[in-house]
Amino acid sequence: MLDFLLACVHLDPMMILQTGGYLGIAALIFAESGLFLGIFLPGDSVLFASGLLATNGFFIVGPLIMIVVVAAIAGDSVGYWFGSEVGERLYARKDSRFFKQEYLRRTERFYKKYGGRAVVLARFVPIVRTLAPILAGVSTMKYRVFLAYNMLGGFLWGAGMVLLGFLLGSIIPDSERYILPLSLIIVVVSFLPIFFNLARGKRAV
Repeated sequence: MLDFLLACVHLDPMMILQTGGYLGIAALIFAESGLFLGIFLPGDSVLFASGLLATNGFFIVGPLIMIVVVAAIAGDSVGYWFGSEVGERLYARKDSRFFKQEYLRRTERFYKKYGGRAVVLARFVPIVRTLAPILAGVSTMKYRVFLAYNMLGGFLWGAGMVLLGFLLGSIIPDSERYILPLSLIIVVVSFLPIFFNLARGKRAV
């Protein structure tokens, strides 16, 4: 357990997968989806890397996808519950090392632009995917509506990222050697929407 926590601190996908296995992946995806402490966890790269490793038998694709999707849906549901209970207090919270009001404002703009679809789209944007279910809880969105979007987003993101890694792993020989650079590419690509948002904001000013 200590090795797994250290791997998460260092944001090393390979270490996380090797030390945590299925349970570690489930815990990480659950935390990133619904807990503030998981806001900077490397969910995209871990899922992608797990798909790559599945091509070599380290994981079995079917159970892996099922575990990931269930953990993602459960995490977002916890985030929704948290938002419905104490979410409004977040707007009065001061900035800290792991929390900034700008995260909330950015996610709120994203949410207002896309409505319920934001629950699905937020899955593919780091930081935003942790805050979107909380804002859904703060808003007047009914849980049954949220759950429908949550299940769709959890499946598309969870299964999609794992299958993307599995597909590339099937195409690229000895793909496990390239997990780090490929995972870094996935991280950069996943952060592009945030960078574009910031750039547009600066131009608007």
